Amino acid sequence: MQQLEDKIRTEGQVLGDDVLKVDNFLNHQIDPELMYAMGKEFYRLFQSKKITKILTVESSGIAPAVMAGLIFKVPVVFARKHKSLTLKDNLYTATVYSFTKKVSNEISISKKFLDEDDHVLIIDDFLANGQAVEGLMEIITAANATLEGVGIVIEKTFQKGRQLLDAKGVHVESLARIKTFKDGQVVFVDDQD
Repeated sequence: MQQLEDKIRTEGQVLGDDVLKVDNFLNHQIDPELMYAMGKEFYRLFQSKKITKILTVESSGIAPAVMAGLIFKVPVVFARKHKSLTLKDNLYTATVYSFTKKVSNEISISKKFLDEDDHVLIIDDFLANGQAVEGLMEIITAANATLEGVGIVIEKTFQKGRQLLDAKGVHVESLARIKTFKDGQVVFVDDQD
């Protein structure tokens, strides 16, 4: 998605060899127009699937997931990373390791929001090592729901997430695919060498 790639080039910040900071438009401050464009693109990519729910993990996946939900006209459910007084019983849970935060979280979704009749599209902000998507897939399996596909905003192809999902036969569509970081710049898969 050219609009997203342009935004990453102008406003993204490469940190080290494997981290991209996009807090100016996705992970802290949200660019609503870009999120809406991404929602429309996810719809274009997955409109042939029977989607009844969109699933994500708090918090950075919520904005693109909500916009996709708006276009698909389906509810969006986000897995919570922290339990609360109102979210403690009848839960689907999975343990997810965060690459950027270097911490494991137990994610939770109330059983009342996901069941065997649901056809689920996962939307997430980044695909690096695939831990968040795997955790959501574990929850989908526990609910006997059907995974229809995975939509990723930014994929780092130099990490193992895509290979892991491809090996499981999961339909994955990424809006921006990064090949590498070179001299503090992002190199996308479709860039001319």
